[in-house]
Amino acid sequence: MAWYAYCITEQQAFQGSIRARRPFPLENLKGINGAQVFGYPSGDFAIIVSDFVKGGPLTQQSVMEHSHVVSACFERTTVLPFRFGTLFETDEALRRAVRSNRKAFLASVDRLRGKAEMHLKVVVKDGHLMEAMETLHLPNTTGGAYLSVLREKASRQRERQTKVRSLSTQVSRMLHPLEEEVSCRKSDGGMLLDIAHLIDHSSLEKYQNRFHSASTQIKGCEMIMSGPWPPYHFMPVKLRTVNGGNS
Repeated sequence: MAWYAYCITEQQAFQGSIRARRPFPLENLKGINGAQVFGYPSGDFAIIVSDFVKGGPLTQQSVMEHSHVVSACFERTTVLPFRFGTLFETDEALRRAVRSNRKAFLASVDRLRGKAEMHLKVVVKDGHLMEAMETLHLPNTTGGAYLSVLREKASRQRERQTKVRSLSTQVSRMLHPLEEEVSCRKSDGGMLLDIAHLIDHSSLEKYQNRFHSASTQIKGCEMIMSGPWPPYHFMPVKLRTVNGGNS
């Protein structure tokens, strides 16, 4: 039997001043495959886990169950979510993963305390930009034709990058996030920007009001907002790459 890991939290959010020495159940909270969820104590931290049979299936339903546990914990305290599918085969592997990264985790909890992630989808519907989003395939030749296509690819990439920078900067100036992460991809009829904003949870209403104002002022775009979410896009790299095995 392995531990399936959902997130790291501060133990006091669930135990108060009591420092647990053994895993404690989180009442009325079920995880993947309906398993009881526990807080596994590690100093000031609690790693939120549930039993999992090694080699068992992880499905689309499992993704939803994982997110449900993380969101339920986020309602009570700061969370550092693990990547979906993170397993620890033994108690020692779980303790070692936290112990070896404790300094980074403490710093991240301090940085993210009282903060939430807002997610924006910005669809840019622009015929000229749609052309810039088209994929150009290099010919299986050399010489002038090859160089011509190569230059066109570079030109289109610069155009996309310029548009993304311009639009994300405009959105950021209107919404004032603490931090942001931006990615873009082709969508039906244009370009889709995925923007994650880190905000103070206490400023949520102000952020939402700014969003509604921005969605009417920024032309040629359709903007969709969701959140608040746990800060998935603002995790420390060490948490994203924690090894859940025995090595």
